[in-house]
Amino acid sequence: MATPKKYFHDRIVLLLLSVNAFLALLGTILIVLRVDSDAATVYAVQYRSSLGLNAFTSGSAGDIISFAVFSVLVVIFHVFLSKKVYPLRRHFAIVVLGMATLLLSLSIIISNTLLTY
Repeated sequence: MATPKKYFHDRIVLLLLSVNAFLALLGTILIVLRVDSDAATVYAVQYRSSLGLNAFTSGSAGDIISFAVFSVLVVIFHVFLSKKVYPLRRHFAIVVLGMATLLLSLSIIISNTLLTY
């Protein structure tokens, strides 16, 4: 019978944790550096294709900063969930961390797209 690895000794888990931490940090830095805290600045925070010409919904800087908070919460939640699942099924824990990578990548793409409008 094989001896089970510890969570932080697994190389794939460490790789995914590092990638997720980097993506969360990158997303947070990109958002914070591009946001102007001036009250007169209005940002596009939502895109609704069903609204026609008014497809972009405007919001304040706080709404855009919520993308950075979301990135941090995604990393924290997925690490916690992956650590809980790891003793039961290693592959499920790796899938959870992989989904966090996908979610963080999409968050960076969407927040940068909204900040360009």
